Amino acid sequence: MRTRPRSPRKEDHVSSHGISRQGVSRRSLLVSAAALAAAGSLAGAASASAKGRAKTPKVLVIGLDGALLSRIKDADAPALKGLMGAGLTAPSSIYAQPLAPTSSGPGWSTLITGVWPDKHRVVNNEFTGHNLAAYPDFLTRIEAAKPSLRTYAVASWNPITDIIFSAKVDARVSTPSAEYDAGTTSRAVAEIKGGHPDALFVQLDNIDHAGHDSGAASQAYLDAIRGADAQVGQIVAAVKSRATYGAEDWLIMITADHGHTDPGGHGGSSWPERQTFMIATGGTVTPGSVRHDVRMPDIAASALAHLGIAIDPAWGLDGRPVQQPAPDAFDALRAELTGPIDEIGIGATVIGFTHTPPGGWSVDNSRMGTGGITEWRGWSFTTDEFWTKAERDQRRELNIRARNVFAVADGDEWADKSFSGTFDSTLVSPSYDVPGGARATLTYTTYYRQEAPQRGEVLVSYDGGAPVTVRTYTADTPSVVENITLQVPAGARKAQARFRYSGGNNWYWVIDGVKITAS
Repeated sequence: MRTRPRSPRKEDHVSSHGISRQGVSRRSLLVSAAALAAAGSLAGAASASAKGRAKTPKVLVIGLDGALLSRIKDADAPALKGLMGAGLTAPSSIYAQPLAPTSSGPGWSTLITGVWPDKHRVVNNEFTGHNLAAYPDFLTRIEAAKPSLRTYAVASWNPITDIIFSAKVDARVSTPSAEYDAGTTSRAVAEIKGGHPDALFVQLDNIDHAGHDSGAASQAYLDAIRGADAQVGQIVAAVKSRATYGAEDWLIMITADHGHTDPGGHGGSSWPERQTFMIATGGTVTPGSVRHDVRMPDIAASALAHLGIAIDPAWGLDGRPVQQPAPDAFDALRAELTGPIDEIGIGATVIGFTHTPPGGWSVDNSRMGTGGITEWRGWSFTTDEFWTKAERDQRRELNIRARNVFAVADGDEWADKSFSGTFDSTLVSPSYDVPGGARATLTYTTYYRQEAPQRGEVLVSYDGGAPVTVRTYTADTPSVVENITLQVPAGARKAQARFRYSGGNNWYWVIDGVKITAS
């Protein structure tokens, strides 16, 4: 949990490849409706003149420290709500301890590098033992791929620009404490209007300050959102006022590093503390759309993709460009999910589980015990909110690489009500085309927590033949993407995967993103 006062700030810190910039004078942050309208008119005229020409991609990421999407919706926030209406709104969630606390160091590092804390290793606000050299920020990756592009970062919380962004970024500006978000905003506006930026990151801090001082349920928190909204409006208006705006394609993304509790504070595992989001406009983003498959590392990946930078698998990014959605069969179940039955602690209004598999899938419960908690009787299809609210602080929050709707076998929760027999359920995939006599790859995202005599088995069958075990889980396995090489028998044409969880009052197993492809 970050508390005030913040880390000491230098009077002015800028790294600019040998070029020093002086601070820009403080400006008013209020943007009048007339100014916004004028900017829009200019943008429309410029856009009309640019028809038929390829536009230059640009990226702007604005981070609102400690902002809750639910409270943005409650607040007087016309700029942010305008962006939501014009683009994508994607609520999301993050991890908790023991992976990392819901604090700013891990949160901003995840957003900016495109990997989760188990890779960048920022697990506190002191950045002790971090691995940022192996997983650099997205602006540094831009510099490596396209050094001619202008990169710029400015932050009110100085560790972002002092530590997370590397010295390879063209300009890193740590706003002096006395200027705070007003100075950060005026500097960003000056860069957009007077410079030639291609990719910018801007962090505003005051919403988090209000959360710590007054709590997320307070009027002060709403007022801080209103103030940040005016600053976002000024920054976006600066983009639209550019003389070259009509020839540019700006991907604008708004996000947050963590949420806040109603009384105030963060760092723990509660659902409000684990909240984040993406609001995005520009590029191929669909106006007025809502998605549930976006995760924190997607911010960095989306920025790179928009600028035409191919993501090298060797980088090990966890992010997936928002422009390249890849829903799986489980995600199609979101509209079919229902509320709790036996899980009284989740909340009656939380929608999030079904036992009905998607088309082509099945669940074999012929060996499954009886009774127990209804929601978890055999393999279930659920969401992060529903599953983690079933029981906090049992590491369900560490299921970081599953997206949207996923499958879970949870013997621990099932056994919280009178039952008989054991938990023994098998999730069965559709049949996939495979090349006979050649290799194929079974890919899936998994997260497995072990307690004996629990056991997880992955089996594969060909053309309806006997299933053969290809992987066994009998030890804790963190959230990972598995790739299992299959040697397809000669003449085989179809392959089918099975995931069998057996045990009793033990732990759980998550499966998501299953596919079998030719190697």
